[in-house]
Amino acid sequence: MSGRWLALFVAMMLVTGAGYTWHARKRHAHAAVPVAPGPAISLRTPGYLFFRNTTPGPDVGRVAAVPIDQPNATRHVFDISCDRFAVAAGTGLCVRMQPGVLPPMSDILILDEDLRVVRQRSLPGTVSRAQLSPDGKLALWTLFVVGDDYSADTFSTRAGIWSLTTGEFTKSLEELPVTVDGKRYFASDVNYWGITFAADETHFYATLASKGRTHLVQGDYRLYRGRALEENVECPSLSPDGKRIAFKRRESPDPGIWRLSVLDLATRTITPLAETRSVDDQAAWLDDGTVMYALSRGNGESDVWSTPADGAGEARLLVAGANSPALMRSSR
Repeated sequence: MSGRWLALFVAMMLVTGAGYTWHARKRHAHAAVPVAPGPAISLRTPGYLFFRNTTPGPDVGRVAAVPIDQPNATRHVFDISCDRFAVAAGTGLCVRMQPGVLPPMSDILILDEDLRVVRQRSLPGTVSRAQLSPDGKLALWTLFVVGDDYSADTFSTRAGIWSLTTGEFTKSLEELPVTVDGKRYFASDVNYWGITFAADETHFYATLASKGRTHLVQGDYRLYRGRALEENVECPSLSPDGKRIAFKRRESPDPGIWRLSVLDLATRTITPLAETRSVDDQAAWLDDGTVMYALSRGNGESDVWSTPADGAGEARLLVAGANSPALMRSSR
């Protein structure tokens, strides 16, 4: 990898296991957040937003939840700790680093509706991203790793897919046949991150990085092939209606400055959102019209914010002391 990508990966690796950097331009002071023991709810309980608790104290890092219409209410805290968390159709995905292990190893945990571990795999690397397909049948993750042959002294990524239906386990998309500018693309430094799936459990999107460029790739999981659609698209997240992608777009030669934007897949129109601070996150969708994402306070804590997906309005604080937001949705 180039020095530019090394700077990006080093910055992401320095944050506590969740892949967030130190780019929030404004800091916000919040009172202590009330915490209630759990579980009093499950991943199928409607009307709840799940997230990773970042409020300092004995419950930091644990999965928590609040009513989406009362985000300041006493949060329900579960016994499981994660570095990234996702939920879909009553299934949970918890990705977390193994403590004190070198080189770093991460556990990929599949949770039932009561947040009990029902499956587990371990892979080398540091946690960055995690998502589930809308039907909860495909687990998706991104890890940072070291020691690739083409770049032994820098960081690389491994983005993988685990079919919870068939058991098929794809450790990395690096061998995915892909076309760029209409031609089959070959390069030794290909990296993928930020996978997001459509409701059909077949079509997905991810970021491909190579030779200092990033591309949004549209992939077919069953045919196992892909094609590049747009350049300068990172950490895509498909909207619930499957029509738009929220992503972070590089706004500066500095590798750590991104603008949260939305791509209309039909028109290819890109809309910068009202959030003007640098967002280093794989955004999630609160609904078809609202994007939510985490911003670091720069002190190990972070907050979840939301903003309209059409570029209007303004960013607003959704949940203080939280990151990795996930709203349970039923399969379509």
